[in-house]
Amino acid sequence: MKLSFHGADRDVTGSCHLLECAGKRILIDCGLFQGSRELSLDNSDEFGFDASSIDYVLLTHAHLDHCGRLPLLVKRGFKGEIICTAATRELTRIVLLDAAHLQEEEALRNTRRARRHNKDIETERPLYSLLDAMNTFEYFDRKADYGKPILLTPQLTATFYDAGHILGSASIRLEYANQHKTRSIIFSGDLGNSGRPLLRNPVPPPHADCVVMETTYGDRAHRSLPESVHELYEAIRDAFQRGGNVIIPTFALERAQEILFYLREGIQQGKLAGGMQVFLDSPMAISATEVFTRHPECFDELASATLHNKQDLFAVPGLHIVRDTTESMAINRFSGAIIMAGSGMCTGGRVRHHLKHNLWRRDSSVIFVGYAASGTLARRIIDGAKYVSLFGEDIPVQSKIYTINGFSAHADCNELLAWHTTIAPSKTFLVHGDEQVMLNFRAKLKGNVELPYKNQQFEIG
Repeated sequence: MKLSFHGADRDVTGSCHLLECAGKRILIDCGLFQGSRELSLDNSDEFGFDASSIDYVLLTHAHLDHCGRLPLLVKRGFKGEIICTAATRELTRIVLLDAAHLQEEEALRNTRRARRHNKDIETERPLYSLLDAMNTFEYFDRKADYGKPILLTPQLTATFYDAGHILGSASIRLEYANQHKTRSIIFSGDLGNSGRPLLRNPVPPPHADCVVMETTYGDRAHRSLPESVHELYEAIRDAFQRGGNVIIPTFALERAQEILFYLREGIQQGKLAGGMQVFLDSPMAISATEVFTRHPECFDELASATLHNKQDLFAVPGLHIVRDTTESMAINRFSGAIIMAGSGMCTGGRVRHHLKHNLWRRDSSVIFVGYAASGTLARRIIDGAKYVSLFGEDIPVQSKIYTINGFSAHADCNELLAWHTTIAPSKTFLVHGDEQVMLNFRAKLKGNVELPYKNQQFEIG
């Protein structure tokens, strides 16, 4: 086996790892780099391998930093097979079409801006087009079921295990066996935070010789979920008492659905006032919510019981589903409303417009309920920026800012350690985390631990 790393190496986004085994070249994820402009420019660079030489892509889940460069892979010559769970395939379609649409819009805006300033540059092109994204789905073939091995070659199998991160997410165990030896490697994907209200807890795969493991929260423990829900309710009540809005930058996959679930529960239990206006202003989150209802096989006992009692998990009283741009703009006339919009890190999407209209208001609140990568607008606000630039204007940050990390869809340090102990690998590669976090987490592990650099290759047996 040879293993090389082409993304999320001493960084948090762009997951992409290449395994060469049994005469096959197998890519685990192919995600977008997100955050600073420098990271975004990495997306158009060479992969570090020949796209046409890849036989399989095994996709752990549908977040953009894990699937977002698949259309570029196809555009550059990939002709192999993409394998993932059924839920991941549905969500990936939504995510990639949305990403392509946003890239086309951004390229058009940049070209118009250049022309207004008489800059002599070529028309800017998106990383990939809507057509490129649609073409990608010709290569999704076999569906992975949790716990059932998939034969890649007579000697090589891949088995997907529930990672509990988002709907359809998986850790993937590959095993190579011939008459002389057996070797195994696990790619964690992103591991979920146990005790969530919708999805099952992560299922650790059996022992493996080698593990490639995420470390997003490898240096900290999450606040408890009940405490986090209580803080969410308090933040909402406080903003309403001041007469302002509540802006919740929302990841479309899992986080939006989870917040809707808790808003519904809060109203039912009398912890939030009935009659409030709630806007889900994210076409991708709306579509993802529809996908959720089609995959109850991924739900935990609480969510399954709610469905069994014929209750809609996400039916918040006063909920307005906003798809049209005109309707989105009209939300700015409201005060005393909850506005959920993407993107979660505020790097794009409709939330930026709502921040423009609310960050300067002392009566409003902004509640961050997910990870914010370095270089993103969300991180700048969380870190205490006094002004932020939005649509060419410097907007003062005067609203009340909350960061509630107990809603994270990622396992914390203690859960990561427990997962790693269960696998008991002899060699570990740490990926998908800030470098200092990785260093801190490495100090807690036993055995041979590597922090690979981009394009670094290893012989692993």
